[in-house]
Amino acid sequence: MLPSVMPMTDNEQVTNTAVTSTEVTSTEMPSAEFACEQTLDASAVFIGLVNPKTPVNVGGIMRASGCYGVDGVFYTGRRYELAARSGAVQYHVDTKDAGERIPLTGVTSLLASIPADTKLICVDLVVGATPLPDFVHPAKAFYVFGPEDGTIGQEIIDKADAVVYVPTVGCMNLAASVNVLLYDRLAKSHREAASLASNISGDELIRQSRDNNNRTRVKVPRAPRKPRHAEASSLESSKVEPSSSDSSIVITAA
Repeated sequence: MLPSVMPMTDNEQVTNTAVTSTEVTSTEMPSAEFACEQTLDASAVFIGLVNPKTPVNVGGIMRASGCYGVDGVFYTGRRYELAARSGAVQYHVDTKDAGERIPLTGVTSLLASIPADTKLICVDLVVGATPLPDFVHPAKAFYVFGPEDGTIGQEIIDKADAVVYVPTVGCMNLAASVNVLLYDRLAKSHREAASLASNISGDELIRQSRDNNNRTRVKVPRAPRKPRHAEASSLESSKVEPSSSDSSIVITAA
């Protein structure tokens, strides 16, 4: 059963899509204590979602989290849970089953879920935000994204250590925004995170990560062959005529 949540806090409610239901009755899963256990390493990445709407986006985010080594995903609101119950199969985007390894936790407050010693980074089209290409990612980050049909609440924005945006023409899909953010983080720290967590890189990492039906490869270009007439002229020029110094002088006795 999906984890349930209590009424939203942190000014995270989306006013035009409020959802109520008596079916959500299970207890809330632990948040901050659970997350703090995963910050022992020098680097840690968490994703926070403000009242996400569709299982397709959440599934896409979980798949991205698996690809880029996210430690945990948190969300507020009830819309995702109720939508996922209507047909989990058609919403199955996380085909790599990253959700089986990475915790997806429903919480009442994203602010209360931020582990200690972790920077709060809001990612949204907010006036005054820093463009993502200019942003330097902290080692430990809790990235918060707004909902598909809204924005991050002002209370969270005010407490953020940084607010960044992706400089696109128009806004991207929620899952796409998470993918871009995580790739930007990886690209800027590729020397430390090239192997993600598996201590492998290069062709071996590609073989492990690609789909089973993917067997394509980059061919090594061959050196261009010389035309036949060029080969013939080269062969002829290699035949050296004997020089006068090679002639032998024979002296016979009278």
